[in-house]
Amino acid sequence: MFQSKAKIISNKHIKDKYFVCVVKAAEIAKTASPGQFIEVKVDSSFDPLLRRPLGVHGVYGENIEIMYEAIGPATKILSQRKNGEYLDIIGPLGNGFDYEPQVASRKPQVLIAGGMGVAPLFFLAGRLTDKITRDSGSKILVLIGARTKKQILCEKEFKELDCDVKIATDDGSRGFRGRVTDLLKDLLRTRGQDPGVKVFACGPRPMLKEISRVSKENRIPAQISLEEHMSCGIGACMGCVVQTRNGYKRVCKEGPVFEARDIVWD
Repeated sequence: MFQSKAKIISNKHIKDKYFVCVVKAAEIAKTASPGQFIEVKVDSSFDPLLRRPLGVHGVYGENIEIMYEAIGPATKILSQRKNGEYLDIIGPLGNGFDYEPQVASRKPQVLIAGGMGVAPLFFLAGRLTDKITRDSGSKILVLIGARTKKQILCEKEFKELDCDVKIATDDGSRGFRGRVTDLLKDLLRTRGQDPGVKVFACGPRPMLKEISRVSKENRIPAQISLEEHMSCGIGACMGCVVQTRNGYKRVCKEGPVFEARDIVWD
């Protein structure tokens, strides 16, 4: 874990309330793994007091990329920060995806993103496609879910990684009509299960709960990245605990990535 005064390289508005920020933070970039996050102090004042946890969206040399939605006071402040300014960040934090066994198997994997869940999964897709697609020619399957076509994120970027991308929208304005979990179940019915495939998912809690159920029912291993409210981000405040089969675990410390089978859902 490092604390860094990270220079803002770019802070671009991409659509609606969504932004992508690139900062120079060499030590964090060198050690970050897909699924991990950083804690960002959006400015030098005490309002807002707490840092904001943001998933690592990508790593490019000494730079790290974060995607965020400007919906609260802190992220709205962040959206107004300019190129050349500095952010105080801490990271990388948490435990990320365990994807090396999947690289070794050279099997195509399934990534399922709901809303802002695309952020850590894009980083993961880059690592997987760099090795699996290059070595075996197998494409990573990416399922992206959104309420409407206007809220679809990173479709183009995943395709540029040579992923096989499928879209699900709740209102049917683009792709499969229904939830992304319904799309997953539809694909399992029509394609069957490919031995060696694993699911990696990030998104809203109801989505992850259903993915956990479907993966268990079909005997498919699944790793899920939980999106919980965090205060300290380093495991001290115990404010982000979830119940697992082995007791309560901190999302910011033991997570945010867990094996789906280990989570005890409400």
